[in-house]
Order: sequence, then C-alpha cells, then structure tokens
Amino acid sequence: MRLRACTEELRALTWPHVDLDGKPPSIMVWRSVREGGDTKTRKSRRTLAMPRRCVEALKLHRERQDVARKTAGVNWQVNDLVFASKVGTELDAHNVRRAFRAVLKKVGLNEKERTPREMRHSFVSLLSDSGVPLENISRLVGHRNTSVTETVYRKQLRPMLLEGAEAMDQLFPD
Repeated sequence: MRLRACTEELRALTWPHVDLDGKPPSIMVWRSVREGGDTKTRKSRRTLAMPRRCVEALKLHRERQDVARKTAGVNWQVNDLVFASKVGTELDAHNVRRAFRAVLKKVGLNEKERTPREMRHSFVSLLSDSGVPLENISRLVGHRNTSVTETVYRKQLRPMLLEGAEAMDQLFPD
C-alpha cells in the first residue's frame, strides 16, 4: 500500500495536465489512481511549476512515448497518460517499483535499499535544507498542514539549526 500511495498521483497524470511551454511550465496534480480518481484530500489538488530539468526530461519522455505509440500501433490504448505501459495503459504500482529498481541497479545503487517513496522524503529534506519554509513545502507535496511534512518526511534539520546559530551571531556580534 505504501508504494501505491507514493506513486498514485504520477500514475494518473495525463498530458492535458502538463504544460511544458507555459510561463512557467507546470503540472496540474488533480487526479490519482485512488478509487474515484480523486486526490487524497482537497488540499492535495495543486498546480506546480516545474524546474527546467523536469521540463527537458518530460519533453524527451514524450518523444519516446510517441515512438512507443507508433510501435504499438492498433494495440495502443489512448488514455493520454504521461507515464504509461508500452501499450498506453495505466501502470501498476508493482511495475513502477520494478522499473525503479532497474534504474537504481543501472546507476550502481543497491535496489533493495530504496523505494520510490524515499524520493518524496528526499524532496522534502532537500527543500528544507535549502531554506524553503515548511509551509511552502507542505503545499508542494499536497499535505493539509505542516505536521506530516515535518514529522514524517523531513529528515534534515540543518536550516533550523543554522537559523539559531545565525540569530545568536547577530544578537551577540564579536
């Protein structure tokens, strides 16, 4: 169930919800593979600006998907899914995990030690470490409030620790 929960929004993402040419480029996270197709909560529905590297990766992915569509021919099922099987159907959570493990193995990481969910933890931790306010991170990942973001996902506390030291240096200069 944990794997399903971490991939359910991306497995439901459709190309009409991706704007690669917008100012800024963005994705609309409005659906999931949950029963009824809705996101976990109303606050989970969000539109996110994308960094350039994601835009470039999605453009390349779309080109490869166009080749897969042509290769599949009449077997291709039109669902407009961004992340689809070789014939255009929805990906199963187990297939996502298998593909994730293959990528990890290819880059020399132990595929048994990592899961797709850890990317969400890393995202939250890296943003926190970069000084992004916890409230903003919570909105980005679709959490109702900062509690889950802080207690479950954020693994690094460096910004909080730095803020204290910097404040003390300002209060008590040399």
